[in-house]
Amino acid sequence: MKIKHSAFLRTLSLSLAVLFTQLAFAQMTVEITTADAASLPAIATAHFAGEGSAPVNVTDVIRADLARSGKFSSANVGGLTLGMGDAVNLKQWQSQSVIGVVAGNVTPMSGGYQVSLKLYETSKGPLGDYSLTVPASGLRNAGHKMADYIYEKLLGQRGAFNTRLSYVDRVNGKYKLLISDSDGDNAVAALVSNEPIISPSWSPSGSKVAYVSFENKKPVVYIHDLPTGQRTVISDYKGNNSAPAWSPDGQTLALALSRDGNTQIYQVAATGGSLKRLTNSQGSTIDTEPQYTPDGQQIYFTSDRGGEPQIYRMSASGESTDAAKRVTFKGNFNTSPRISPDGKKMAFISKANGYQTHLMDLSNGDIQNLSNTSYDESPNFAANGEVVLYSTRSNGRKVLAASSIDGRMQQILSLPSGQVSAPAWGPFLNQK
Repeated sequence: MKIKHSAFLRTLSLSLAVLFTQLAFAQMTVEITTADAASLPAIATAHFAGEGSAPVNVTDVIRADLARSGKFSSANVGGLTLGMGDAVNLKQWQSQSVIGVVAGNVTPMSGGYQVSLKLYETSKGPLGDYSLTVPASGLRNAGHKMADYIYEKLLGQRGAFNTRLSYVDRVNGKYKLLISDSDGDNAVAALVSNEPIISPSWSPSGSKVAYVSFENKKPVVYIHDLPTGQRTVISDYKGNNSAPAWSPDGQTLALALSRDGNTQIYQVAATGGSLKRLTNSQGSTIDTEPQYTPDGQQIYFTSDRGGEPQIYRMSASGESTDAAKRVTFKGNFNTSPRISPDGKKMAFISKANGYQTHLMDLSNGDIQNLSNTSYDESPNFAANGEVVLYSTRSNGRKVLAASSIDGRMQQILSLPSGQVSAPAWGPFLNQK
């Protein structure tokens, strides 16, 4: 095997799968390590009137989301409370270099709360109102949705705060596939196993996750329906079954299989079967880590067919349609391609000063380094394409890290175990 950095090459061993549990897990700690906050537009999110009686502080959720975006900084509001009907001195805020002011109310209702906000742009005036009625358990999500509203109103682009993450944590020898909010909160386990779980991949609908489990003494690809906990074996062929990636229409997955000898890329129906080989490398060459483009017309993948791991692109119909073309040329180790939701950028791992996360502009081939860590793996984009999430190591611990695509904001997301890995960022929960 020539590609030593791929997670699917890990040792096989016995496993025990335990289906969906609703246990809450340790809270993820989010540390913003690099952000030039002073240069970012400031938003003043005042305390919402009435929120002191609610079990969740909605304004804290909004502030944290906006601060993690890399697009805004939080203005110091002290103990200021602004309700929907309160007067707001926009000129005074503008004089403090604040571009937006958020006021709101949290009102108890039968069975829950009504959460409302009013957004002001200090240079223009009111931008709009937004209101949600939620149970107490929905207050955090209400905060994420309101941060999305503010983000889109001010930038004209969807926020991705009300999305979900999946990642694997290893605690006391057990591997847990966790599903959480985009900030790591509200984590629940979809699967607990004695054996490794790797390569989670969200379906386009956000209702299913495909992954590789070693519970049967070999890598097998499963599709896990999150609402029901039902699992389906999608690929259990001889040899390695690895690196599942969904097509944009959710009808098929691309996989890396070694059933015919060397690891090659295949397509399989999301319901199982209809196997089709897509690459035709011979000898000991490995083709792996397939990723569809957002239009479903092409697949990017990693191959050592040129003697070293590089990234290639081929038709989604396979190499029988058109020869694959090499995409990366700088350096002798480039793997793990992930295409941005708009199809214009590619995140990948390149060996430079260690294994670091890079971003390529696919229109001109320009490359920038997004990370300052050395053991990066599994990069993937937020649903709006503005942040890249990946796994790495920090201070000897396995953590997740995130970088805005301009590199101005970087953060470390860690769990007490120090053994978190294999992140995947889910799609928008409500497609427009």
